[in-house]
Amino acid sequence: MTGEEIVLGPLPKGITPAGQGMRNKVWNVLGHTYSMKAASESSFAFETLDPPGTGVPPHVHPTQDEHIYVLDGVFTLYLDGQWETAGPGDTVRMPKGLPHAYYNRSEDLARALFWVSPAGRLAQLFDKLHDLEDPAEVVRVSALYDVNFLPPGSVEGA
Repeated sequence: MTGEEIVLGPLPKGITPAGQGMRNKVWNVLGHTYSMKAASESSFAFETLDPPGTGVPPHVHPTQDEHIYVLDGVFTLYLDGQWETAGPGDTVRMPKGLPHAYYNRSEDLARALFWVSPAGRLAQLFDKLHDLEDPAEVVRVSALYDVNFLPPGSVEGA
């Protein structure tokens, strides 16, 4: 990851090559690899590589709609009280305020394109979470950037 600060403005034209992050922005967040694909004031997109056994516990984005387009593998998703699965070609829609989570509970690597709208401060949050290893600290810092995790044990099966 470069130390370059992400300043959001209008969506820049161009192509982010396969296998790369825009401006070479790549983050390691608790075993996941996130690569920035596009960033502007109106939206933020990133590709994830999610090894078996990884996941993001139940949380809420109070000001952002979030989407997942599954490229490879299968995600187990918590969506506002329901457990679902999504595989290659599926698009998951999570409106702002909806409690949600995702896990790779398979034996294979999962890969997806995520995007949020508006962008908010998610890219700046990933800068803060990069290589952070303490889950409690991840939860604390995330709350400062408008991502609110539900209390442990509040969702059965999470």
